[in-house]
Amino acid sequence: MPAMTEPKLVAGNANRPLAEAIAGRISMHRGVRTGLVGARVERFNDQEIFVEVYDNVRGEDMFIIQPTSNPANDNLMELLIMADALRRSSAARITAVIPYFGYARQDRRTKARTPISAKLVANLIATSGISRVLTLDLHAAQIQGFFDMPVDNLYASPIFAIDIRHHFNGHIDDIMVVSPDVGGVGRARELAKRINAPLAIVDKRREKPGEIAEMTVIGDVTGKACIIVDDICDTAGTLCKAAEQLMESGATEVHAYITHGVLSGPAVDRISKSVMKSLVITDSIEASSKVTACPNIRIVPTAPMFAQAILNTWNGTSVSSLFDDATLVPIYEGLYPHV
Repeated sequence: MPAMTEPKLVAGNANRPLAEAIAGRISMHRGVRTGLVGARVERFNDQEIFVEVYDNVRGEDMFIIQPTSNPANDNLMELLIMADALRRSSAARITAVIPYFGYARQDRRTKARTPISAKLVANLIATSGISRVLTLDLHAAQIQGFFDMPVDNLYASPIFAIDIRHHFNGHIDDIMVVSPDVGGVGRARELAKRINAPLAIVDKRREKPGEIAEMTVIGDVTGKACIIVDDICDTAGTLCKAAEQLMESGATEVHAYITHGVLSGPAVDRISKSVMKSLVITDSIEASSKVTACPNIRIVPTAPMFAQAILNTWNGTSVSSLFDDATLVPIYEGLYPHV
């Protein structure tokens, strides 16, 4: 049964442009202006976080839009404290919209005496009063099982498929989708199926962490426009080396589609000097001025998909319908006409 209250959005400081874009899309869909709930999220002199919600949220269906990107600890604490403020203000339900879920790479014990931090963060989120999570391309799908609450994990691959059909119109038969490692084959195969393209793999072997000893291309990429697909690009070392290996193996050009552009340290400089013609990322993490100024980095919006997912959650309708390209094409038709 559809909720009788209005969907109410509140945002932290992690990605205000995305939050405002989501609010704008919801306003457009509903024909009723939906703005962000008035609130202030500040820090005291000792960097303690303080939250005050100005609007009445009693009995409301609340959505906190807050990726836990760099600085991960500050943004995570903002999310938890905002949730606590809403819970103590008698909000009926609190959904955390986390476009980028930090600590997701710590999802298992890789050696003795190490934490599973993703599970700890899931526990903190549950304790704060959040009753539902909406996120995008979790690093490992099993992280959904760390939560004792509903978790809707959206996928960027339908958006990427629409973008590829638009930008490679006329020579999509020349595309080869590439996974940068064996662990990402499932993600790459999913996109390859959507655009009916073959799949190759770059197999990498490390002698020690942070150093890649050898890379081998599995599959014939000769004469192909290669598209590397992954969920996270951090320092871009592996990505740029994979692009070089593909060009040496006969690819005509290399592009990359990465969901979360963490892009820390030397990443942007590496990408600007890389053989890659383009790196396409989403706006799940707010782009720095250096990222937006880089000529071969392009950002695709997630606000249309998140806005529809929030409306579906509020209405009690299917969120999994957004896994289908055909569902997203009308939502993105203003950005990608004739797809």
